Amino acid sequence: MFDGPFDVFVLIIAIVAFLIAIKASSQAAELRRRLSSLEEMFYAQRQVQPPPLTPAPVETDAPVAAPAEPPPLAPEPEVATPPPVTADVSPPPLEAGPEASAPPPLPAPAPGFEERLGTRWVVWIGGLALALGGFFMVRYSIEAGLLGPGVRVFLGGLFALALLGAGEWTRRKEAISSIQALPIANIPAILTAAGTAVAFATIYAAYALYGFLVPATAFVLLGLVALGTLAAALLHGPALAGLGVVGAFVTPILVSSGKPDYWALYIYLAIVTAASFGLARIRLWRWLAVTTIVFAVLWIFPGLDAAELQVAPHAFHVIAGFVLAALLVVCGFMFGPAIEDGEIEPVSSSALGAYLFGAMLIVLSSAHADLALIAFTLLVAGTLFVAWRAPAATGALGAAAATVFIVFAEWAVRANPDMLVLPGGPMPGIGPTATDGSVTLHLVTAAIFAAGFGIAGFLAQGRSNSVIIPVVWSAAGVATPIAILVALYARIAHLDRSIPFAILAVLLAAAFGAATEALTRRETRPGVAISTALFATGTLGALALALTFALEKGWLTIALALMSLGTAWISMQRPIPFLRWLAAIFAGLVTARIAYDPRIVGDAVGTTPILNWLLWGYGLPALSFWAASVFLRRRADDAPLRMVEAAAILFTALLAFMEIRHFATGGRMTAAPSLLEFALQACITLAMAIGLERLRLRSRSIVHNVSAVVLTAIAGLVSVFGLLILENPLLWHTDVGGAVFNLLLLGYAMPAVLMLLLSYAVVGERGKIYANTIAGGALVFALAYVTLEIRRFYHGPILSTGPTTGAEQYTYSIGWLAFGVLLLGVGILVNSERARLASAAVIALTILKAFVIDMSTLTGVYRALSFMCLGVVLVAIGWLYQRILFRRQASPPAAPQPGA
Repeated sequence: MFDGPFDVFVLIIAIVAFLIAIKASSQAAELRRRLSSLEEMFYAQRQVQPPPLTPAPVETDAPVAAPAEPPPLAPEPEVATPPPVTADVSPPPLEAGPEASAPPPLPAPAPGFEERLGTRWVVWIGGLALALGGFFMVRYSIEAGLLGPGVRVFLGGLFALALLGAGEWTRRKEAISSIQALPIANIPAILTAAGTAVAFATIYAAYALYGFLVPATAFVLLGLVALGTLAAALLHGPALAGLGVVGAFVTPILVSSGKPDYWALYIYLAIVTAASFGLARIRLWRWLAVTTIVFAVLWIFPGLDAAELQVAPHAFHVIAGFVLAALLVVCGFMFGPAIEDGEIEPVSSSALGAYLFGAMLIVLSSAHADLALIAFTLLVAGTLFVAWRAPAATGALGAAAATVFIVFAEWAVRANPDMLVLPGGPMPGIGPTATDGSVTLHLVTAAIFAAGFGIAGFLAQGRSNSVIIPVVWSAAGVATPIAILVALYARIAHLDRSIPFAILAVLLAAAFGAATEALTRRETRPGVAISTALFATGTLGALALALTFALEKGWLTIALALMSLGTAWISMQRPIPFLRWLAAIFAGLVTARIAYDPRIVGDAVGTTPILNWLLWGYGLPALSFWAASVFLRRRADDAPLRMVEAAAILFTALLAFMEIRHFATGGRMTAAPSLLEFALQACITLAMAIGLERLRLRSRSIVHNVSAVVLTAIAGLVSVFGLLILENPLLWHTDVGGAVFNLLLLGYAMPAVLMLLLSYAVVGERGKIYANTIAGGALVFALAYVTLEIRRFYHGPILSTGPTTGAEQYTYSIGWLAFGVLLLGVGILVNSERARLASAAVIALTILKAFVIDMSTLTGVYRALSFMCLGVVLVAIGWLYQRILFRRQASPPAAPQPGA
């Protein structure tokens, strides 16, 4: 009967069916065993009563009765007759009836290997053998030529009916018998599963192998078998349900034709889905409902890649499945299972979300056909209605909002921006025409979605005793209108300046603001506080979008920064942790925005120093983040605050760096760096480090602490590599400017002073090595300034040209010596050991120069004067130490002791 690949297919179907039956039967047996144990334990606890209290003996003249024998410690063997009752025994216990005296039964032992083998495995293997035996018997008849095709099919059907009848007969016999249920294999279910598998195989063989059935007839018969299997699952358990649902959804694959009829397919799937959902509802089998939904959604895909997508039957499929899921699967709605109020049930939400996903796929695959978009709109509206009536499906709101945004976002990016069309259409003969959907229909649909989500999200507040449900409604009501507005702006306005969209954003902000004000005045209800904060955040988001739509693209950075500030301020009025994180998220978005384009507005920065787009693009966000950090710090020092503080410092530093670069390069942001740029960067970075060192003492913020160290390190790198190496005027041809007010003053003297101030700012607050290192840098740059300024006096603005004369060498020695003496005088006046040590270092360097350089290069009077001056200075220094420092530091003589 069955040849070739069909044997493999039949074998697979049979094995799968019996594996499912085995698993279900094992689970049922284990549940029965546990139930029996629990019943026996419960019965034993009810039978055991406390022994009666024995009264104290009372002295009396009456004869004393003999005491009753104590009950045995172990259960006695069965007694045919009760013991005789005499007058000299104590009264019987309080329990009445023969069961009262019986000891509690012991729990049944777990089945052993032999019991499992005889009661379970043999039956399972026997069922599988029955199915395979039928297949192999017919195969033998084919190979031996005993039976014709018609007889084979007839016998196969007869064998299937016999197995089904045997399953039903054994089920009824088992139901009416008085035999106690044992943890054995479910024989009726296995026989019925075997009959179902044979019926499937017989009908398919009559259609595919012998051509006895036309596709329509085979399709109907296989569908009836699948539906019958689902119906039999009501009596025989979940194994047949799994077999039936798999067979029902696989049947259209088995019976295929060159020209598929999607209407017939989806009407059949609607019937199967209804039967499966009904069975899942009656038996409360969630797995069956989930399996049905998965198969139903998968059946959307075959027709999506066709050259001419048939939208109508696909739309019918998702709408029918959505309606059936709402009627039978969603808890608390129509015929769905009951559920506690305020609980979101995953299967209820996922069922609606799955069909929304299918409707979205149809819209995208059909290039936004009108019928597909209308069907999608109906399903979104249905989701809002079902979620409104049944809180268990509230989770589907997230899927609805996500699919709505995907549909409109894909519509915005589907066509080239040059294919922009307004509701009136493009001008005839100019430019390409739109090919995907009606713009008017999309605009109307967008308005319906925005109004529906927004109004429902507001009206849902206060309707539930759960916190999460109103929050989900408000989140969807705020996010969906904003997302739709952004998608429409991208499609219609090409992300360019658009006053009409700015007006729409302002109206949306006004609506959110009114909702925020109304919710603020309401009584306290679960979730209302968070929802109020979400609507307030939506107000700020819509206002930021209005700025973005009405102004240039660079204002998006400013708008997001202002949203961070506004959210931080709202978090003070409504202390909700989510708002603090939202402020930090906005700060992160702005940071990502400048990472994408550090010039904010591309080439349109401008050439005016300071007053250019960098001031607004970096300055306003920096001010916003500083103000936001002040608001956030009033509540707590947590991760969101630190993120905003880091953003404030980052934007302040970037504002300084970018403005310096713009000023030093004349607006050419890609030009090579210069001595002026390095000098300004070193000075500004050191100044910011000093400010953060002072600020961290008050705030005790770890961000301020770490940022001060990072800026100090950056200043050190710029100073060493930029000023001393890359742009050192002694090494490169650089014009330093005038005699006094020049780049040397800015690049070496100012950094030296700022390093000195920074070293004093960290004394006692950080390690001594850290402070002394900064002070050493200040000494190096001060000495470098003296040296370079002397060379400027001899060589003019270009220091790298011309020979070094003896007078210049002598002036270096005198200048260094004077600088050392100046440091010594300062150290003596303010009693600074650090200044005196710096003086000693400079003078030691001067001595080294005198003996190494001056002695070999100077001649005549310059050599003599150099050593004479050095000697005089050294003697004077010794005298100062002996007469002033020694006297100041010497301790007074001790007072004479009496009687010494």
